[in-house]
Amino acid sequence: MASSVISSSPFVCKSSSKNDLGFSKSSQISIHRCQKKSISRKIVSVMAPQRSPSTTGSVKTGMTMTEKILARAAEKSQAVPGDNIWVNVDVLMTHDVCGPGAFGIFKREFGEKAKVWDPEKIVVIPDHYIFTADKRANRNVDIMREHCREQNIKYFYDITDLGDFRANPDYKGVCHVALAQEGHCRPGEVLLGTDSHTCTAGAFGQFATGIGNTDAGFVLGTGKILLKVPPTMRFILDGEMPSFLQAKDLILQIIGEISVAGATYKTMEFSGTTVESLTMEERMTLCNMVVEAGGKNGVIPPDATTLNYVENRTSVPFEPVYSDGNASFVSEYRFDVSKLEPVVAKPHSPDNRALARECKDVKIDRVYIGSCTGGKTEDFMAAAKLFAASGKKVKVPTFLVPATQKVWMDVYALPVPGSGGKTCAQIFEEAGCDTPTSPSCGACLGGPADTYARLNEPQVCVSTTNRNFPGRMGHKEGQIYLASPYTAAASALTGYVTDPREFLQ
Repeated sequence: MASSVISSSPFVCKSSSKNDLGFSKSSQISIHRCQKKSISRKIVSVMAPQRSPSTTGSVKTGMTMTEKILARAAEKSQAVPGDNIWVNVDVLMTHDVCGPGAFGIFKREFGEKAKVWDPEKIVVIPDHYIFTADKRANRNVDIMREHCREQNIKYFYDITDLGDFRANPDYKGVCHVALAQEGHCRPGEVLLGTDSHTCTAGAFGQFATGIGNTDAGFVLGTGKILLKVPPTMRFILDGEMPSFLQAKDLILQIIGEISVAGATYKTMEFSGTTVESLTMEERMTLCNMVVEAGGKNGVIPPDATTLNYVENRTSVPFEPVYSDGNASFVSEYRFDVSKLEPVVAKPHSPDNRALARECKDVKIDRVYIGSCTGGKTEDFMAAAKLFAASGKKVKVPTFLVPATQKVWMDVYALPVPGSGGKTCAQIFEEAGCDTPTSPSCGACLGGPADTYARLNEPQVCVSTTNRNFPGRMGHKEGQIYLASPYTAAASALTGYVTDPREFLQ
């Protein structure tokens, strides 16, 4: 049995009706008792795996959320980790990088004149290599357009005018954020995408994972996929979220704890009072990076926050599911979030965790705020809030890449709480940042040489993105420090990796 190393005294976790940025969150009160172990400063515990009850007689074997979703999608009464089952897919997403290949495989295997299984369940979102003069990248979007016209794909978010993204009313931007904003994420469903960060949608209480082009080609033709049911790891996050922390700190803390291989082909299920207090966008950040721990998918139990977000964006009926009380988890981790500090992932791995204050002597060349992980409305609100509180100007180039058109509009329209009515765009301009650019994946994954803010030199960058492998943002000798929007903004102001508490307290 693993022993607990969390503080033993009982405490009350309270969340206010609004978070520190002024966004509403569901209120929760919970009393948590743990054992004290003074010889360790770590605040995580690993519990022994729980065993399923006997299936003899009338005793029912409990299932986790993921097992329930997959069992229902496979039209079975039970799904057990390790089982290989055929699953009915609710939504398939692809984008400009993988879409041409997926459709190519579909046509090769099903025939040149074959039709997709359901043109209303396929979502095609150009977002990766968009604002570039690279002819091959541009051709990818053209190929997708041809396929979508031929197959009468209802949800193709096209872009034709690369000179002004606003001239394209259908264009959205980063697929994982657009999926949520456009109502394609629904509790209890199976959502697959030809992108590893499709796991972001697990924040809505659904099974969401990335697949390859071959699998996607098969799904296009049949609406089914053969999946192995993953076992589930449970992460319980309790405690009042400090005002200087964000979900990015939480997931970097977790990945640093279990390593980039710690959740290989496993579900990462998040619960606890801290998770319940998070907004939907923060929950998306939490689930977004489970793949960086090797996870098959991440998932959060849907609640009033989830339902309010989803019901305002779709009229499609859905049915949430929840883990049974006697469900079996391969491991359980507990965190007292109230005791955490801002962290970063140093080069060149997402699990190379360090406290931000421990890296205060690391000189940086630039800051990048954007991507499916850190380019949402609340991410820019957080950065703007810190800039406004400091009253200072940035000391290094600071690049801003909104994830979607909606986020871009929010940056220019929504007032930042506590700023006297100023918008993010106004605050960014006063702080000396680059003007927010066209929404896309941008330099998160490098891209063609003319990609905005790409690392074309061996520079040091603090980024709100999700990966920091050599060459990820461009130059193979570039150094990327993954961080929250708070930490990224604080670092922009000093020119060094900086703990945001220097400006928020």
